[in-house]
Amino acid sequence: MCGRYALFRWNRDFAALPGFPADQQAQWNISPNDSVLMLRAEADGQRTLARARWGLTPPWLTDLSRTPAHARAETVAEQPMFREALRLRRCLLPANGFYEWRGNLRKRPYWLTPGEGSSLFFAAIWEAYPVQEQVWLSTAVITQPAASQRRPLILDEAGQAAWLDPATPLHVLQGLLASEPAALRERVLANLVNDPKLNGPECLTPG
Repeated sequence: MCGRYALFRWNRDFAALPGFPADQQAQWNISPNDSVLMLRAEADGQRTLARARWGLTPPWLTDLSRTPAHARAETVAEQPMFREALRLRRCLLPANGFYEWRGNLRKRPYWLTPGEGSSLFFAAIWEAYPVQEQVWLSTAVITQPAASQRRPLILDEAGQAAWLDPATPLHVLQGLLASEPAALRERVLANLVNDPKLNGPECLTPG
């Protein structure tokens, strides 16, 4: 399961998008419940960025200890928690890569990315949760089976455009949800990244 990812590098065009936070800092070890950047399309097609909590919080939710960080690609269209957000509130989470732990007795961390210096976008859904006069945004990553793991659904440029377009029909979305897992490079890491409080380039220390 993708429980951690990183966003520490972005280009000038990305930083010029409306909503890019002036105080945005590199995030080397993003965990569920952290504040993350999400990319959405407005009604006029303009792409904008916003901060959201990684853990979906629908406005009807009463138990805030149960806010899922993930939604399965195979069932997201049917699950009551997710189906309306899939239809109406789709977004992308930008990343440079994500972490994966493998092994039986002693799990080892791996870093997965399309390539050095690359960026990628996870398919995700979002919700708004009103609290008094403020509205909080939240999000969940769509995951798909990959080997013995579950990994984020990573979309190419055409897939990103279709995912963000509110007019994309359900059968096209279902095709994206059933996409083959993206080809990724992987590298075994030292155990420093096991500490969720660590937020620095040492997270990527080779193992």
